[in-house]
Amino acid sequence: MLANKARSALTVLGIVIGIASVIVVYSAGEGIFSLVLGQVESFGTDIIQTEVRVPSVKSKGDKGQMESANSMALGVQVTSLTLQDMEDVAKSKNIKNAYASMFAQEQVSYSGELKKAFIYGVSPSFTKIDSTKVATGRFFTDAEDRSLANVIVIGQKVKDKLFADNEAIGKLVTIRKEKYEVIGVMESRGAVMFMDFDDFIYMPIRTLQKKVMGVDYITMMVHQLVDVGKGEDTAEEARYIIRANHNITDPDRDDFRTTTMTEALATLKTITGAVTLLLLGIVIISLIVGGIGIMNIMYVIVSERTAEIGLRKAVGASYRQIMNQFLLESTLITLIGGIIGIIVGLILSYLIALGARYFGLDWRFIVPAKAYLVSLVFSLIFGVLFGLYPARQAAKLDPIEALRNE
Repeated sequence: MLANKARSALTVLGIVIGIASVIVVYSAGEGIFSLVLGQVESFGTDIIQTEVRVPSVKSKGDKGQMESANSMALGVQVTSLTLQDMEDVAKSKNIKNAYASMFAQEQVSYSGELKKAFIYGVSPSFTKIDSTKVATGRFFTDAEDRSLANVIVIGQKVKDKLFADNEAIGKLVTIRKEKYEVIGVMESRGAVMFMDFDDFIYMPIRTLQKKVMGVDYITMMVHQLVDVGKGEDTAEEARYIIRANHNITDPDRDDFRTTTMTEALATLKTITGAVTLLLLGIVIISLIVGGIGIMNIMYVIVSERTAEIGLRKAVGASYRQIMNQFLLESTLITLIGGIIGIIVGLILSYLIALGARYFGLDWRFIVPAKAYLVSLVFSLIFGVLFGLYPARQAAKLDPIEALRNE
């Protein structure tokens, strides 16, 4: 190996690339999971969430779920979830707060400045559950919600667009030809789950329903739990209440979906795990290519050292000793490549984390212990597997024939 440094280095390089990829894949998987987990947790970990769902046309199985998803993608709208559902579920002993929500998109204007903004209709208790807080001013009250008051709270980007450095509190903005008073400005929150909360206008949900959209339904409701340990029982109670309100007797025909954060996080973990395994499968292909390179190099080494092998066998070296010699060489190559690959993978993973943080993402630099284990195991396995054939060829050489190559 030392006598042929360039060849050894090129052989090691293939393994380095493969093992570094293993480390990066595992680290990226953990980084993505921690990123999304942090964003999900920003909505609260002590909640159950209920959203509208297109009832399945099939009573059983995944096909019905797929057709439900297709229906929603094609724009089928469910209008059966109401504020009454939210209030009825909120009567449960394990519920301490609740809010309903729905979205609209409207043109907003102030003093000649126009902006297309998302209007987020929510119940006044939204700030008691969600992590978003009011920076200046205040949030609207239950009395304002029930009286359909023309009041709004705006996100930081909306404030910057419409008012720049001027005071926004007390100003009147126009939405659908009606004036709405700005009573508060929210703290900057940034994008969460691909939604930029700084670009939102918060409006009492009843005002949005009646004065902007002309509807009486909602799209989602969130209930905060007293005891998180009873989350699944409370979710099942919520399902029972909503089914009774909607006259649903077959759970497979539900027009809503109620989930706990535990279920949501388990689904998230499953998805990121599946993506990691998929990428790992691609990485294994590069490792196989590197292993084939090792086998070719070892085969060349055997050809070059035929005379040496013949001499060793002539003075008494056994089949096993010759096998062990060449297997040790191939294993050393892959082990060295594995160690260097782990170091390179760690550096690349750290740089990826730094880059993600530079762009404002809460990306954590995490490399799970199994990544090191998988890397070293792969190195040893590929060293043995792809060194086995050349080693057997060397061990099977006839000493007389081999010595003739001197």
